[in-house]
This record gives sequence, structure tokens and C-alpha cells, in this order.
Amino acid sequence: MANLVCMGALLQCSFGAAPSTLAVLPTNAVLTGTPSANIMDHIPIVNIAPFGVCSSLSNPTVATATTAALGVLTPMPCIPVTPAPWAPGAPTVLLANMPALDNTSKLTCTWGGVIQINMAGQVTTTIP
Repeated sequence: MANLVCMGALLQCSFGAAPSTLAVLPTNAVLTGTPSANIMDHIPIVNIAPFGVCSSLSNPTVATATTAALGVLTPMPCIPVTPAPWAPGAPTVLLANMPALDNTSKLTCTWGGVIQINMAGQVTTTIP
């Protein structure tokens, strides 16, 4: 069984240099000590903080800086772009009428990175 993800969960992007934390607004009305997340908690800056610097050449700022450095990969500040919700979530558990977010879900960034949950923010509540 997977763990329910809540505020403060530790995230990592495959192209990011540093981990980040998940921020969950208390609108889902379910608490495990802190607000619990659903699949719609994917908004950059609001829910997903930057991951330090980005090394994806799909990111226009990285591509421009790399070109200016004559082809030497030049990471630039990470601003995640996550237009789609987390997938797959836990469809049997609904929070605010959306599937709950479990620690096996992934989130895709437009710049090609895959964001995963390294630590759910709590370890006592499991969901199917």
C-alpha cells in the first residue's frame, strides 16, 4: 500500500539539481497532521517549488545559456512547468472530489523532467 502524500513531502525532478517540497493549500479539507494532497496539487510555485537549477536542454533558458557557452551545458534556475495533474493518484480515495495523491505518483514537467515523491511527508496513513 502506498502512503498518502501531504504538505512538506520531499520531491525530486530528474533534471533538477536539488530536492523540493510540496506545498498543499488546506482546501482539500483532509488532514494527516498537515493538509493532504490530491492529484490537482501540481501548480508551479504554488504547490511545486523550484528544484535549484535545471539541466534540461528542452528548457529555453538552459538552451540559450548553453549556446552562449559554446555548447557547454549551463544549468539555469528551475521554474517547473507542470500543466497536467499527478498520475495516476489513488482513484479509490477522493479528496475534494479528486483522487488522493499517493507516493507512487509522478508528475511530468514540460521541459522533460519527471518529478517523483521521495518522502510522502508522513508515514502513518496508507491508501490503496
